[in-house]
Amino acid sequence: MKQDSPELRAPIRNFSLQLSATPRGARLARLLATEQLRSWGVPLDPARQVIAELSTNAAAHGRTPGRDFRLLLYVVADTLRIEVTDTRADRLPTARLGLGLLLVDALADRWGVTRGLPPRKTVWAELDLTPKPENSYSGGTGGLSQGPQG
Repeated sequence: MKQDSPELRAPIRNFSLQLSATPRGARLARLLATEQLRSWGVPLDPARQVIAELSTNAAAHGRTPGRDFRLLLYVVADTLRIEVTDTRADRLPTARLGLGLLLVDALADRWGVTRGLPPRKTVWAELDLTPKPENSYSGGTGGLSQGPQG
């Protein structure tokens, strides 16, 4: 019996770049990824901020002379996954997150680090593309705002 699931019917879109681990490479990652997201009709924010932070971290902290970093974006169903792979597996994010990763933590729905084949590591973030309701109401079309409880 053949099952038909929505995940299998949704197109999988992907985009990959290999760039120099320099400030220019990080800037190009943000600019080119923004254009790709625009062509897919995916909301630009907060994705471009996350891309900028992860790319900047790869250029600043994951840099090994003569080695590049890779940016991979893909959309499956309603999730955008951003992956930045560099060649400094010995420099994993720690509990003392820098300002950039604190921003990623605040903007992304999920994020983490995956070790790859030595000497690689991938820092990834996922953004849910379906908006979450700001307030949940019960009852009819109107609702009472949720104010501070006294």
